Amino acid sequence: MWRLLVDLPDAALADPIAAAIGAECEAVSAFENGAGWRIEGLSRRKPNLALIEAALALIWPAGEPPPVALEHVPPRDWVTENQAGFPPLRAGRFLIHGSHWRGCVPRDAIPIVIDAATAFGTGEHPTTAGCLLALEMIAKRQRHKNPSPLEGEGGEKRELRAGGGEGRMRILDMGCGTGILAIAAAKRWRRPVLAVDIDAEAVRVARINARRNGVAALVRGEQSAGYRHRAIGRQAPFDIVCANILARPLIEMAAELARALAPGGIAILSGLLARQEPAVLVAHRREGLYLRDRIALQGWHTLLVARSRTAGAGRGDE
Repeated sequence: MWRLLVDLPDAALADPIAAAIGAECEAVSAFENGAGWRIEGLSRRKPNLALIEAALALIWPAGEPPPVALEHVPPRDWVTENQAGFPPLRAGRFLIHGSHWRGCVPRDAIPIVIDAATAFGTGEHPTTAGCLLALEMIAKRQRHKNPSPLEGEGGEKRELRAGGGEGRMRILDMGCGTGILAIAAAKRWRRPVLAVDIDAEAVRVARINARRNGVAALVRGEQSAGYRHRAIGRQAPFDIVCANILARPLIEMAAELARALAPGGIAILSGLLARQEPAVLVAHRREGLYLRDRIALQGWHTLLVARSRTAGAGRGDE
C-alpha cells in the first residue's frame, strides 16, 4: 500500500486537489489537520508522483504548490483501526455510532449508524456536528407539535414511513455525503427527505445508510449538481434545507436556495470557517434571507438562515 499526503492552509482548494490525487489513488480522504487541512490518498500500486505534482502546479493559484509526500505503508488492519478511532458521539438527541459498536443506546437518544466510508459525514467534524445540533434546535421549537418519540425503548431500529411529522414538511439535504443529516431529519420528523450530492458515490453510500437505519422509505438519494435536479423542482419549496458544503458553493448557490426555500422555511448552512461567515451572510441577505441562529464549533460556523413568511419581505437579523 502507498500513501500520498498533501497539507493545505485551508479547505478552499481541497476538492480540486483531492480530485487530482484521486486520479492516481484508489481512495482519497480530506480532514482537518491542526490549523489546516490534509488530503490523503491510498493506492495498492505506486502512484506517479510527477503527474500529481504537475496537476497541483496547474491548480495552485500563485507561487509554489504544497509538497506531496509519498510513503510506503506496511500491511495493517485498517478496518479495526478505523472503528477503534470512531467512538459513539452525541449531538443533541442524536447518537452517532459505527456498526461495530455494541453499547446501550440511552432511551432519549435517536441512534444513527454510520461507518466511515467513501463519502463525507460521520458526525466527527464540527461542520456535521453543527448541522445535527441545528436540526435539534429546530426540532425543540416544534416539540409541542410532535411529542411522540421516534424510536422504541432502547433505541431499536424500525422502518419509518411518512405520516407522523409536522403536516406537509418537506426537507432537502444538499450535498448529502454519507446521508447522515438526511437520516437524522427523517428519524426526527418522520417526513420524506430528498438527499442529493454531485458525487454518485456519495449518493450510493447515502442510500445504503438509509436502509441500514430503517429510513429507506423516507430518504430518496439523487445525483445533482446544485438545485437543478427535477426532483428538487417538483418538491420545492422546502421547509428545511441542509447544506453542509463549503463557503464558495454556498455563496454561489444562495439565489437557488432562496427560490427553493418556503416562506418561513429555515436553511442550515455549514462547511464555513468563522472568517468566511460575513461573505456567506451577505450573499444570502441579498436574496431576502436573514440570520436566525449561529452555532460555533472549533472555528467552524453553522448558520441558520430563514425566509420571511411574507413573500418578498426583507428582515433584519434577529
